[in-house]
Amino acid sequence: MSKSKYDKELEKAYKDLKEMNKESKKARNDLLNFFIGLLMFGGGLFLIFQNAQVTSTWGSGYFYHIGSWGVPNGLILLPLIIGVIMLFMMDRKIFGWIVIALGVIFILLTIIMSVRIVWRTTSVYMFVLMFGLAAAGAGLMLRALFRTK
Repeated sequence: MSKSKYDKELEKAYKDLKEMNKESKKARNDLLNFFIGLLMFGGGLFLIFQNAQVTSTWGSGYFYHIGSWGVPNGLILLPLIIGVIMLFMMDRKIFGWIVIALGVIFILLTIIMSVRIVWRTTSVYMFVLMFGLAAAGAGLMLRALFRTK
């Protein structure tokens, strides 16, 4: 008894449907792994950031030292003040804006450079938990993103 043309087409369609169902389950599994990894990575980073303490040396009076002379923190504002004066006095405003921009960049850099990050004392269990969560979550996300079919 030979199979008819319609039976062969029906079997082929059934096999194709099974393949599509397998691929669909794999795609849903990858998406679930990605979001579980994202939650684990976020939780690990949250715990890591909770144990880092940020301090600043900005209020110590002197930030830069030139030889034995310390530059007071107030002098860091001098380029900004000069830029504002140039903006109102000069005909070509572009030079004033450039000096103001440099003054703002200089202020932001000095604030960022004065930040000091200190790690709080934690137990080994918490340390392994924090970095293990972050590493496992990153691994799950990367596997879901870069898996070859």
